[in-house]
Amino acid sequence: MIKTLENKRYHKGISPIRILPLGFLCIALIGALLLMLPIASHGKPLSFFDALFTATSASCVTGLVVVDTGTHFTLFGQIVILVLIQMGGLGFMTAATLLFRATRKRISLRNRMTLAESFGEDRLQGVIRLCMSAVKYTFLIEACGALLLSLRFVPDFGPRGVWFSIFHSISAFCNAGFDLMGNYSSLTRYVADPLVNFTVMALIITGGLGFSVMVELREHKRLPALSMHAKLVLSASAVLILFGTAFFLLFEAGNPATMGSLSAPQKVLAALFQSVTCRTAGFNTIPQETLTDASKLLSSTLMIIGGGPAGTAGGIKVTSVAVLLLTAHACIRNHRDTEIFGRRISVVSVRRSLCLAIIAILVLFAALIGITFIEQQAHQNLDFLDFFFEATSALGTVGLTAGLTAVASHFTRGILCVMMYLGRAGIMTIALAIGGRTDDPAIRYPEGNILIG
Repeated sequence: MIKTLENKRYHKGISPIRILPLGFLCIALIGALLLMLPIASHGKPLSFFDALFTATSASCVTGLVVVDTGTHFTLFGQIVILVLIQMGGLGFMTAATLLFRATRKRISLRNRMTLAESFGEDRLQGVIRLCMSAVKYTFLIEACGALLLSLRFVPDFGPRGVWFSIFHSISAFCNAGFDLMGNYSSLTRYVADPLVNFTVMALIITGGLGFSVMVELREHKRLPALSMHAKLVLSASAVLILFGTAFFLLFEAGNPATMGSLSAPQKVLAALFQSVTCRTAGFNTIPQETLTDASKLLSSTLMIIGGGPAGTAGGIKVTSVAVLLLTAHACIRNHRDTEIFGRRISVVSVRRSLCLAIIAILVLFAALIGITFIEQQAHQNLDFLDFFFEATSALGTVGLTAGLTAVASHFTRGILCVMMYLGRAGIMTIALAIGGRTDDPAIRYPEGNILIG
């Protein structure tokens, strides 16, 4: 008999829903301690606060940095960051499962429950198979990405190009955005390079689809055979990327500080990359601080939406936004149910999407109030839209920056650190961990009507 997570409350100790946020917190703390070691840095070691910010950004696959990754850290420090990125992308429970399998230890029921929570699965059946498939496809895709990037990076950087290829492939697939190019330049030197652009974009998109969708695509290969979830993720992602590309091209084609000097095909490539990277990746081929206000607002919108659930992407997820838009459409058409692809979306999914969106908006605006209050006088060259851009980048675990993080106060960096953690551990996961899961009330009250609109 298939057992669901909802009827596993008889276990003692920390519930699986609470283990996930605690796990990400432990990874960040351990990473911070390692990055503080003298062997991790060239010159002066990082302070605890800067090390914690960097470790949180890496384990939460964000990419916001307070020091330049390519020049400040030694090979040891870069390896620590890469391990944090890989664990943050796969999830610490997936890493633990790999360790259990390698040592041939039995995976307990509690660990299976926690693993299922990390993949967004309601059932325990097949969760280990899903985990191992996700790991296999992750390493295979990252290896292919590293091989393709080496065709460019090895000629450009010599033997170091091998390490550059591996680092950027993992960082791209995990939607982290950390780079080794130096001087906070990211991939701007490759703005017109099709090989680097398309390889990195393919890694970003694949990692952002979600592991369950990757497994479905590998097993079914035909669109009609995919689940409703996979179809929704693929179609919503395609729409966002295409519309984002069109609008970035419109807003930036004449901007001399970004795309103005590029040829027409190069402008299309740069606009496409910007649209893809805003899906929580954090790499950039054009300077973000010189974007037009319209592009910054569009970028912030894409960053808060994010990618697919149970993958390496952040944000409130494309499925949540799609469900809310479909529900609004059903309401306008006076339809009782929210429908897509000939299926009815459950009321529970609609409620969870609405709850997630509301909490994310409240968190975002609370953070914006604090950041604006602290930074508006200290950095008058930055305006509210720059603060909004930085806040959505942190909450969406993107890593793109308009220049605030590098000059921000400790208070603002603390806010950004908390938002990165919330974005990766999951706002809904943390909300459920705090509130807990309770049984439905025994009494159901009579229905009442409230005037709306």
